[in-house]
Amino acid sequence: MTIPDPFFNESAAPVAPRPAPLPRLLLSSLLAAVLFTLVCGLAYPLLTTGVAGVLFPKQAQGSLLTRDGKTIGSAVLGQNFTAPQYLHGRPSMTNKTDGSGPEPYNAENSGASNWGATNAKLRDTVQERIAAFRQENGLSDSAPVPVDAVTASASGLDPDVSLATALLQVNRIAQARGRQPADVEKVIRTHLTGRQFGVLGEQRVNVLAVNLALDGMK
Repeated sequence: MTIPDPFFNESAAPVAPRPAPLPRLLLSSLLAAVLFTLVCGLAYPLLTTGVAGVLFPKQAQGSLLTRDGKTIGSAVLGQNFTAPQYLHGRPSMTNKTDGSGPEPYNAENSGASNWGATNAKLRDTVQERIAAFRQENGLSDSAPVPVDAVTASASGLDPDVSLATALLQVNRIAQARGRQPADVEKVIRTHLTGRQFGVLGEQRVNVLAVNLALDGMK
């Protein structure tokens, strides 16, 4: 048996809450927009930039490399070296910014070919690059060619090559510079970076750093 509530009035209609005035809603929205803009668009970027500048000053400035006091590139952005006396990087599929044609290592238009593994154009291009790499470096027709020597990276701006790719270029570089292959190999191995944490990735060398060192050989 339910005991009726003596204070309950069934005829009394519920009172609907009054909506906030439109000017008040607009003001609240404006204040929220200003607040989040200051926090997310100003305070947070300044904080992270400041922390990065203190903990990682070189990286925060772009990992720049200099010669004779002049900035000539970044350790994290590859450059298109084609002269025989230099170490060559990976193929690059970047294009000119206006889309008018290819421009390897164009940092303003990073990208890849997006060709899939079953794409005939990719297979043909890789075969052409293998033949060109062997010819350029005086290798036999059956000499193995590392995959990074004939395939472009996803960004087209990869600054490194594997140690195997670098060593296959030693004889060509030495001949072009009139040096002993051992001298060139020593420079390459001096700039060797091992696997991250000892297990991730492959041993690699920075192309720009090696070429600067080659120019500085005495």
